[in-house]
Amino acid sequence: METAIVRIKKGEGRSLKAGGMWIFDNEIDTITGDYTNGDMITVQDFDGYCMGRGFINTNSKITVRMMTRKKDVEINEDFIEMRVRNAWEYRKTTVDTSSCRIIFGEADFLPGIVVDKFSDVLVVESLALGIDRLKPVILEKLKNILADDGIQIRGIYERSDAKVRLQEGMERFKGFIGEPFDTKVEITENDVKYLVDVEDGQKTGFFLDQKYNRLAIKRLCRDKRVLDCFTHTGSFALNAGIAGAKEVIGVDASELGVEQARENAELNGLSDRVSFRCADVFELLPELEKSGEKFDVVILDPPAFTKSRNSVKNAVKGYREINIRGLKLVTDGGYLATCSCSHFMTPELFTKTIREAAVSAHKRLRQVEYRTQSADHPILWSGDENSYYLKFYIFQVCDEK
Repeated sequence: METAIVRIKKGEGRSLKAGGMWIFDNEIDTITGDYTNGDMITVQDFDGYCMGRGFINTNSKITVRMMTRKKDVEINEDFIEMRVRNAWEYRKTTVDTSSCRIIFGEADFLPGIVVDKFSDVLVVESLALGIDRLKPVILEKLKNILADDGIQIRGIYERSDAKVRLQEGMERFKGFIGEPFDTKVEITENDVKYLVDVEDGQKTGFFLDQKYNRLAIKRLCRDKRVLDCFTHTGSFALNAGIAGAKEVIGVDASELGVEQARENAELNGLSDRVSFRCADVFELLPELEKSGEKFDVVILDPPAFTKSRNSVKNAVKGYREINIRGLKLVTDGGYLATCSCSHFMTPELFTKTIREAAVSAHKRLRQVEYRTQSADHPILWSGDENSYYLKFYIFQVCDEK
């Protein structure tokens, strides 16, 4: 099992030593031996101590992604089956598996790959060269493991079309793996039915990470007037409708998203109480405030306003503004659900931003609960915290009196 050896500079590899799974190009002292990008290599500390094995790609700033901390473990089909089986057994214990994320990259010790299950369809996103080579084995093992539990997968669709693949020296790819099938897949989550567009929907087609956060807002919505901002395909709005809200308005800037949300409302028999508008939320909320509109529940589920540390300051301004606008529309004693899905918007910074927004809006907040992503997107405690990204608050909003 001879491989090339990557040796870390003295004083570097702090994240790796704390449990992280990435080695950056500026942490590496030497690479000895023959290798091709995507190959498994051995990682050593500056003094020759073995730190495990991972796959290398010198095209990427993340030069090595770790697969094991054991020096004598071979990354073969048995190893892959163990990783995949562990991921599935964990989901069976922690979440409703009718639709869920089965593999969540580094948090399942399979760096660079995501696999979502929507009913009997799998959607895969592969973002690293080494794991891309292992993708056929991972998917075959997963299909077999699911079959052992009586789950037959009728098709697999790949959504490896993110720009980050270009940084790995890989082409973006989107298409069927195996036989084609209808890419509009019906799922049920929290008693709500959705048509998930795995071909043209955002990311892998549907945001499974908010599953139990959507469930959490249901008890607040009965007989209430609800505004769902950045509704995407209507998920929070439809949960409010199913819960018995008297009126729900969902807003999104995407025509495709709004069209799909309306289809989902019709699918659930909610078109009489749940409606959708295609509009820029930043422009619409001041208009609603100016016209005197009020809502018992306001939900803010924006896209990530920052995807790098360099743009955090501008993101804070965006989160602050949207929360000020949202708070002003909540009735006295009503509720605000607000979240951030950006890894770089830390929990502390997000909390500070909401506090500042409440002061600016002259509102008092009483925290109902704080939540994160659902358990099928596990948060790996380690030297890097890229798996922890979703922050979700529910507040009661009270006027200053």
